[in-house]
Amino acid sequence: MLSRRGFIASTALAAQPKRKPNFLFLISDDHAGYVLGSDGNTKVSTPNIDRLAGEGVRFARHYCNSPVCTPSRQSLLTGQMPVAAGVTVLSTSLDPGKPTLAKQFKGAGYRTAVFGKMHLNRPSAPGLYGFDEMMTEQDIAKAWGAAPVTKPAPANQPIKPRWQPFRVHARTWLNAEKLPFPRYYEEMRGTFTANRAIDWLNKHKDDAEPFALWVSFPDPHSPYDFPVDMKDRYDAKTFEVPRVGPEDAWQVPNIFRDLTHEEKQGIAASYYTSVSMVDRNIGDLLNALDKLGLAKNTCVVYMADHGYCLGQHGRFEKHCGYEPALRVPLVMRFPNRIRKGAVVREFTEHIDVPATITDVMGLGKLAVEHGASLKPYLEGKKPKRARKRIFSQYLENEEVFAADDRWKFIFGSGKRKRTDGYETDNPTPGRYVRLFDKKNDPGEFTDVAAKYPEVVKAMQEEILARFRSVHPDTAAEPKDLPPPEAIEYYVRPRDAAK
Repeated sequence: MLSRRGFIASTALAAQPKRKPNFLFLISDDHAGYVLGSDGNTKVSTPNIDRLAGEGVRFARHYCNSPVCTPSRQSLLTGQMPVAAGVTVLSTSLDPGKPTLAKQFKGAGYRTAVFGKMHLNRPSAPGLYGFDEMMTEQDIAKAWGAAPVTKPAPANQPIKPRWQPFRVHARTWLNAEKLPFPRYYEEMRGTFTANRAIDWLNKHKDDAEPFALWVSFPDPHSPYDFPVDMKDRYDAKTFEVPRVGPEDAWQVPNIFRDLTHEEKQGIAASYYTSVSMVDRNIGDLLNALDKLGLAKNTCVVYMADHGYCLGQHGRFEKHCGYEPALRVPLVMRFPNRIRKGAVVREFTEHIDVPATITDVMGLGKLAVEHGASLKPYLEGKKPKRARKRIFSQYLENEEVFAADDRWKFIFGSGKRKRTDGYETDNPTPGRYVRLFDKKNDPGEFTDVAAKYPEVVKAMQEEILARFRSVHPDTAAEPKDLPPPEAIEYYVRPRDAAK
């Protein structure tokens, strides 16, 4: 029988407001969706991300809206398509007046912070974009560089040279020799980033207000850094090199053309090792949540900004519309609030993630939300309107991509000489369209656009509808343009001029 004192105590406990859940956003740079154990890749070792997927929901067909860092990341932060966010090329800085996820959390009473690579292209400052505390890539690099190295690499250990992309041969800056960074795991930059976030969690674990924390890792972006103690994780000779056919010749960047078979194997092994490095960093953060008693009341999201090609179509980069560059890991875990161990196989896009976070976390909607909440999937339900196609854009090369269950469509103006370092023999070939039958050609090799003009027409109409629904310059679109010319109007990057 409950005593009077026990009754009063239980009544008082019930009357206390329920503590708001915490939020942890984990993101890596260049992690392709196919390089993940839980995605069916039996070569890669990613036990911590796989654990997260087993304890939550994994989205197996999730795609970025731009296969390049800055536009993709600022689209994720704002919930807007890159053209609407005003960031479509690498060097642009997001307008600080834009609504962001961090501002939504801040407005809801959360303590906000970010540690790591954000590609904001401006110095960090308290309050910027809604973050109370910021330690972005420049701050991390300075602090990490100043920290003493307590355990140097062995003197006889060959180490990778300084990263100089495009200034030296691709075999060197893509680490074809599979050389480690001259430090051990505990003193790597990614580990330093994770530890700063863990320190922050320790400092604020007992605060009255909940937290919203962003942790962004620099890996596995080239030069695929990994520590001395992970250098033998993968044997380069065991990697298969994707075939490059004659149909690829026109679009293979010149800088990759003379890589040997063995060098391509080494590059892939280095990349996989760097992915495993990120996985260890994520494991450190997940273990910290457990140790601090925060895991049960924290929503965790893991994803990457975009995917990556490891020799597919002769490329070792993103910056294109092929499947490896566009498909990205997306995992969400929220104990006792969403499904456990589920896999969603419908199409989802990056712009759906901010809409989902505001919905799941009980925040007000962003002022502009171009995506749709994925919360029904998290609860084992079907959304009212599932995506039938995905849409992505790479305006540095004036390209746009669309895909559905059967078809992949690529449109390029062919008029802009790209400045990203990935030039081909013919940098301005003129307008091109390419259509791939994914059912019969999953590697996206054979262009069947001429054979299926009705599919090309439908894809162009879909692309125009998406652009017109989000682009700030829609009202100024010249009248009566044929669809290809209308698309060319939209694929021009405008933010660089500003």
